[in-house]
Amino acid sequence: MNRRFSFRSIAFAASVMLGGVPSHAAGLPRIASINLCTDQLLLPMADPAQILGLSRFSHDAWQSWAVDEARRFPSLSGGAEDVLVLKPDVVVASLFDKRATRELLKAQGLRLAEFSVPRNLDEVKAQISEMGEIVGHPDRAAAENLRLDAAMARARRAVAERHYSVLPLSRRGWVSGSDSLVSSLLTETGLFNAASRLGIGAGGFASLEAIVAAKPDFLLLSEAGERAEDDGRAFLLHPALERFYPPSRRIVIPERLTVCGGVMLADALDLLVAELQRVEK
Repeated sequence: MNRRFSFRSIAFAASVMLGGVPSHAAGLPRIASINLCTDQLLLPMADPAQILGLSRFSHDAWQSWAVDEARRFPSLSGGAEDVLVLKPDVVVASLFDKRATRELLKAQGLRLAEFSVPRNLDEVKAQISEMGEIVGHPDRAAAENLRLDAAMARARRAVAERHYSVLPLSRRGWVSGSDSLVSSLLTETGLFNAASRLGIGAGGFASLEAIVAAKPDFLLLSEAGERAEDDGRAFLLHPALERFYPPSRRIVIPERLTVCGGVMLADALDLLVAELQRVEK
């Protein structure tokens, strides 16, 4: 351990002992999360006293669905050292987090619960149930899964008989393909992901010409607005796209509601229904 980190670790530990984190909930595991998506699974399931720290992206309002709540907890660096200082009972992580970090934590005797990237609502619900078991609150997980089922049922009723094609489009022309969670949600509600018309599977970039030629009924975007702060955003505001896809043909669901699988997907589905009602007026 280098000298620079030693001082940082001592300061971090001191903040915990001086009240930066609520006291340990008796009989329940103390948990650290090192991934944005495991943050989102953990926050609705655990008591505040169980959460020792969250990923370095947990305080990012663009990506973190529960950012206001997440800011109550320390933000971890993403390395193993911050976690080792906290001595959690369980570390929750993604299989996409650095392998070296995960292996080091295991080598130090910590219990790791590693989550894959869910591809459909059933896998999301399974992960919610797993997190509920890890934190000792399976009843909360069951309630959230019922909320997801209810939101999906509302979305299916709203979409019935419409058969719209929707193209999930992001900055610089990135398209979420048929193998993605977003595509699965569209399909399960009864909508069609137009990415298949572009030959895009898991995801890929598409040109303006290809997007217009695919003729989706709507674009699904993560942001609205008329300002192009950079080249990535400028793509979405290109005159060709604006001509064929004005606001009345753009469905907007913030990225923080779909970037991860979790309870926030109920909010995403309800917003999808509201957006469809808006664009149909």
